Amino acid sequence: MDYHNAVLLEQTVAGLAIKPDGVYVDVTFGGGGHSREILKHLGPNGKLFAFDQDEDAWENRIDDERFMLVPHNFRHLKRFLRFHGITEVDGILADLGVSSHQFDVAERGFSTRFDAPLDMRMSKSNSKSAYTVINEYEEKALKHILLEYGELKSAPVMARTIVHHRNPNPIATTERLKEVLRPFYPAHKSHKILAQVYQAIRIEVNEEIDVLREMLEQAVDVLKPGGRLSVISYHSLEDRLVKRLIKNGQFEGEPERDFFGNFQVPLKAIGKLIVPDQAELEANSRSRSAKLRIAEKVQIAKK
Repeated sequence: MDYHNAVLLEQTVAGLAIKPDGVYVDVTFGGGGHSREILKHLGPNGKLFAFDQDEDAWENRIDDERFMLVPHNFRHLKRFLRFHGITEVDGILADLGVSSHQFDVAERGFSTRFDAPLDMRMSKSNSKSAYTVINEYEEKALKHILLEYGELKSAPVMARTIVHHRNPNPIATTERLKEVLRPFYPAHKSHKILAQVYQAIRIEVNEEIDVLREMLEQAVDVLKPGGRLSVISYHSLEDRLVKRLIKNGQFEGEPERDFFGNFQVPLKAIGKLIVPDQAELEANSRSRSAKLRIAEKVQIAKK
């Protein structure tokens, strides 16, 4: 299966500070680029688990006795690690968002470039698709999705327009959706606005924000003290969650304080935010919006 080069490959793996005999997890296997790089740094007693819910990614699985691919969503991180007898790990890597392969396969419906059925499911076993969202959601729910996940100022009238045009004939393809929404984007802004619309629908279909929250919370639990978390995000909604978890140990509000009034936070940031350099931007257009944050689990004194 053809996948493009992994984004921020060296920096993301280096951020894990890999121990040769450690246990690591790549929660977004995809084309396997990050996993193969991790395996290069592991010794014979090291172990790598990888997660991917997309059936297409399974064709890239690696024939290595140190490697195991778990064909499930990474929201089940803790459960499947325990199933395999693992309660703690030395590092977790996540390359969030849609893979290059998913964008490039027209029938998956992720790309604005192709006319395709309204799908956008990262796993074909998911009963909810983009068709479901566009044709069955009430106007209020559509407005919320477009505003919250797409950050679109025209969300209220966009939602009203979709509801108006889906009767009597459902909006079944990406091209039909673009036609319905054409009044909302001038030609010079079409790519940007459509990308925001697609992002909003995709996030809802795959429950990406809820899933990311669940995974990050579980990651904090399963990391050993001194273990590393290395996360690449591609839009502000994802990056905000990662940044807040590292800074505050939670997604909202202030962290707890200890007896002396100091914040008790389970992670500490390692280095500064990392973005692709010019060479990578030119070699891999997918890296354009990538942001890498690295954190380390700290030992919090018990009360």
